[in-house]
Order: sequence, then C-alpha cells, then structure tokens
Amino acid sequence: MSSPVQMSEARRHQQLRAHLSYLKLNDAAEALNRVLDQSRTERMSLTAALERLLEIEVEATEARKRAARERFACLPEPWTLADFDSAAQPGVDEKLIRDLATLRFLDDASNVLFVGPPGVSKTTLSVALGRAAVDAGHRVYFTTAADLAAKCHKAALEGRWKTCMRFFAGPKLLIIDELGYLPLPEDGASALLQVINQRYLKSSTILTTNVGIADWAGAFGDATVAAAMLDRLLHRAAVADIDGPSYRLRSHRNQAEALRAGVNAHVS
Repeated sequence: MSSPVQMSEARRHQQLRAHLSYLKLNDAAEALNRVLDQSRTERMSLTAALERLLEIEVEATEARKRAARERFACLPEPWTLADFDSAAQPGVDEKLIRDLATLRFLDDASNVLFVGPPGVSKTTLSVALGRAAVDAGHRVYFTTAADLAAKCHKAALEGRWKTCMRFFAGPKLLIIDELGYLPLPEDGASALLQVINQRYLKSSTILTTNVGIADWAGAFGDATVAAAMLDRLLHRAAVADIDGPSYRLRSHRNQAEALRAGVNAHVS
C-alpha cells in the first residue's frame, strides 16, 4: 500500500500536469517527467528546474512561430546571404549588401530596389534578405509582380479589394519580384501603385526589376502612375543597380567547359 505522503506526491504530480495542460503549456507538460528526473539526478534547485521546464515551452513556442512565419512568407528558395557568391557577381555593391543584411532598413520603413538584367542575383538577394527578416522575427511575404496584379484583379472582381489591400499592407517586408518581366494587365500598374501607397512610410518593400528607373514610364504605359510609384518607392530607398554578368549563364558556361574538357580527355 502507498503511504499518504506518496499518494499526495502522486496527486500533486497529476495536478501539475493538469495545470500545465489547462494553460496550454503542452510541451512543458510532456517534458515534466524528464525535467523532474533530471532535477533529482543533478540535484537542481526548484528555481532551476522550473526555469528549465519553461525554457522547453518557450523554445517550442518560438519554433512554431518561426515555422508559421516561413509558411506565410512563401519564399521560393531556402537561400541565405551566405549562399550569395559576391566574387561571381562583381556588379553588386558589397558594402550596400552588408548594410542591408543588418535589416536596419526595416526600422525606418525604407525600400530596396534591385535593378538589372536577368540572372544577376536580384531574386537571390531579395530572398536572402527575406529569410534574414523571417529569422529576426519579422512578417515577410514574397510575390511576383504578375501574381500580385492577378490577386488584386481577382479581389476587385469579387468585392474583396479592401481585404486585399490590408493583406499586402500587413507584412513588415513585402518582396515584389520580376517587375517588368511580364506585361501587367490594364489595371496591374494601378493596383501595384495602390499596394505601394498602402505601405508608404509604414513598412518596407523590396522590388526587383529588369527595367531601368528612367524607363518605367514607357514600360508600364502610364507616365503618371510610374512617376507616383517611383516617388513613393524612392523617398526612402537603397537602389542597387547591378550591371554584372549573368550568374546562371556563367554557371552554364562553366558546366559546358567542364563537359568539353572531359570529352577531350576521354578522346585523347
């Protein structure tokens, strides 16, 4: 038969698990037995054991929040700034990239424009900065200019325009990729302007484009809309005009050269 003291301890243990579960501290409840065993083995103080139990819950909560931020961000690749090869892309201002990597531009709602031809790492850098912002606890969302315009157009047809604008205004960092690669629909440029206007001086936008700033009026077919867009984007902005070789074409050339060298060596 168990003694009254043992029964009391057993009840306390069950009540403690029940309290943790009631408070939705499920990871702490699951780890309770392990932490209690550890506290006895290592002769931990009550404070140390409690701190360890809550640390487990905090770490699990942070992991869930990070996973949720990553899902919401919709980043197309797992690129980080460590993946960027500055030696392969001499057209990038390394000092500017190091400054952007601090994420200070998010503090004053500044924007970033990556301008240059295809293949010069504009998307790589924008995704890497988005990943850094997610890691730092910020809400990030990635989209292409064409997808943004399509979502806005559909929202307008379905009577959800205000909801759509709130969605795009929400993230601390909005990344709009490939502006100028595909023609925008008739109302696309106007929708993009309204999204940028919603975010103006409130939160940051990274935009990648193959269209030089001086050519925006012609590219988007409306000089007034283009000027208004640039006015808001450039008010607080870092502009990286990348005029280097295509990273992808360079990779293809290297692979082709390696293949030719292998074939020649085999023939010899």
